[in-house]
Order: sequence, then structure tokens, then C-alpha cells
Amino acid sequence: MTDRSVQSPRTALVTGANRGLGRATAAALAAEGVKVWLGVRDRGAGEDPAREIGRGARVVTLDLDRPDTLAHLPEATGPVDILVNNAGLAHVTPMIEDPEGFGTQMRVMVHSPYELIRLYAPGMAQRGWGRIVNVSSMAGSFGAGLPGPNAYGVAKASLNALTLALSRQLPSSIKINAMCPGWMRTRMGRDDADEPDLAARYILHLATLPENGPTGGFFKDGEPQPW
Repeated sequence: MTDRSVQSPRTALVTGANRGLGRATAAALAAEGVKVWLGVRDRGAGEDPAREIGRGARVVTLDLDRPDTLAHLPEATGPVDILVNNAGLAHVTPMIEDPEGFGTQMRVMVHSPYELIRLYAPGMAQRGWGRIVNVSSMAGSFGAGLPGPNAYGVAKASLNALTLALSRQLPSSIKINAMCPGWMRTRMGRDDADEPDLAARYILHLATLPENGPTGGFFKDGEPQPW
């Protein structure tokens, strides 16, 4: 599924990589020879996954609820060629009754992805190659009616909009796309759903697109989706 012509080694940063889809994505990238940084809030939670993934996988701490604290990350990771904005959370209380939850979801799933893109995209442009994958949801699709609880759907819709808008501003050497992983057997998913490894393969595809690959799209199972 990956572009075998992509020069190696590349370096990736995957947020929310200590479990679930983030962990599966980090493992899939590492298996392709990509040097992977597991972005986690708690270093202790990332050490075991990094050790199990192996292949030089490393841990970097970040707090996506505080976008203003992310500026140090490029110093810690060095250049990053592949950015996977995977971390997310969902509050189920009504937006009007839970302004704190609204703010947290917007910071974690919109403000921080924007900040990470702002920090790493200039280096990608300078090196002439970059891939950004924003993990979204059909809950953020106007076509699906924005079904997400609290600000989850609002945040994912904003992330989709950010993806499309930035695809027009970033150089063509950087491909930026959003994708819906669908229901998975994770803490935020369902027990009767697929393992996250399946969705991780679709992220891997978008993270290693060839030069003529799409940008500014929203995908599920490798197929374009309505916004």
C-alpha cells in the first residue's frame, strides 16, 4: 500500500500513539522503515509501546490541551517528514452545559493539529517532501449531519476544513489529507468493531503517498467521502 519510491529513512510523529489507532499507526510506519516518534502526554504510557514496536521508535511528550506549549517539539524530534494528527477525545455532555469540554476538544483536535502543522510544515517544504494525515470522523461531515456529541463533530468538521484550506496554501510537495477510521475496537470504539490495524493501513497509505497523490481530501477505507 505504501509508495516504495519514497526515500528512506523518513521520520514520523504520531500523536496519541500510546494505544489504539495511534499505536497501530506507529507500528505500521516503523515496519516500513520510518523512524517514529510516539507523541504521548505521559512518557510512562509510551515507553512500553515504543519498546514493543522496536525499530528505534522513540517517545516525546506533548500536551495537546495546551497548544502554546508545543513550540519546543521540533527541538526534541528534529525534522519530521510525516505528521499524523491522531489524538482525540469525546465528551458526551451537551455543548451548552459543558464549555470546558468544548474548549478541550477544540484545543486537542483543532488548535494543536494546526500548531503542529505550523511547526513542521516549513521544514517539509524546505526538504521538498511532506505528508500530513489528520484523523477525523464522519461525525465531522456536514454530509452525514455532524452527528458527534458535544463539540466532537464541530472539532472534526473544523479539522476537515483546516485540511482543505491548508491544501491550497502548502506547496504541492506536501500532501495533507483527512481520513475517517470508522468504528474500531479501541477505548473510544466498540467491542464488535475491527482492530485498529485495518484503519492504520489506510493512514499508512496517506502517509506515504506518491508525488501524484491526492491532497485536501477526506477519505474512509481509501475512498473519498462527502464533507
